[in-house]
Amino acid sequence: MDPTLEIVLRLACTALLFGVLAAWELFAPRRPLTVGRLRRWPSNIGVLAVDALLVRILVPTAAVGAALYAAGQGIGLFNWLQLRLSVGALLGFLVLDFAIWAQHWLFHHVPVLWRLHRMHHADLDIDVTTGVRFHPFEILISLAIKIAVIVAFGIPPVGVFVFEVVLNATSMFNHSNVRMPSWLDRVVRLLVVTPDMHRVHHSIERQETDSNFGFNLPWWDWIFGTYRRDPQAGHDGMTIGIPQFRDPKEQRLDRMLTQPFRNDRGAA
Repeated sequence: MDPTLEIVLRLACTALLFGVLAAWELFAPRRPLTVGRLRRWPSNIGVLAVDALLVRILVPTAAVGAALYAAGQGIGLFNWLQLRLSVGALLGFLVLDFAIWAQHWLFHHVPVLWRLHRMHHADLDIDVTTGVRFHPFEILISLAIKIAVIVAFGIPPVGVFVFEVVLNATSMFNHSNVRMPSWLDRVVRLLVVTPDMHRVHHSIERQETDSNFGFNLPWWDWIFGTYRRDPQAGHDGMTIGIPQFRDPKEQRLDRMLTQPFRNDRGAA
C-alpha cells in the first residue's frame, strides 16, 4: 500500500467519524460536561497534532511500513508458515489487539509508564477528543511495541492497515460522550468496547481505573478478569479523572505535556 494513500484514507475515516460522534455528543450526551469543550478541545486536538508530527518525523514508515518490510523480506511467523492473506490478516488483527490490551495493562502497572499514560486519564471530562489525547512519548513507545509485534509475526500490511483504522475509530467511539439505549449497549459490548464500558476505566476510583483495558475487543478483559460492568457510583454519579491534576488549568497543552515530569500530590 502506498504510504500517502494510507495517510489520506486514515485521515478521511478519522475526520468522518469524529464529525459523526461530535454531533451525536451534542444532540444526545451521556453526561453533562464539567469543564466543557472550549477549554479542553484545543489542547486535546493540539496534542494529537504534536503526536502526528513527531511520528512522521521520527518514524515515517510507521506500522504499515514495518508490515511492508516484513512481507518483502519474508520475516515473521506468518510469512514462515505461508498463511493465506485472509488468515494472516485476521490472526494479525487479533494479535495486535491483544498486544494493545497488554500494553495498556502495563502502562497502568509500571510506574514510569503510568506517568506517561496518566495524562490521558487527567482529562476532567471524557468525550471523543479524549480518544486522541495521549502523551507523545507514550505514542512513540506504543508504536515501537506495535512495530516489534508486526515484524515478529509477519502480519500482512492489509491486516495492519485495517487494524490501525479500526483502532482509531474505536478509540474515538468508546471515549465518546454519547447516549445509547441500555439494551443496545449490552448487545454491542459483546463484540466491541462501548462508551459505557470504557467510561468505567476513566473513573477516579483506582480499582475502576484498573479495569476494562480493551479498545477494540472486550474479550481480553473477560478472559483475564479485568472486566467491570459499571462504576460503583453509576455513570451519572462517577467522577472522571485522577486525584492529581484536578485544576482546570491542567487542561492546557503545555501543562499536559509536562505532567509526566512533575511530582504533584498523589503522583506515585
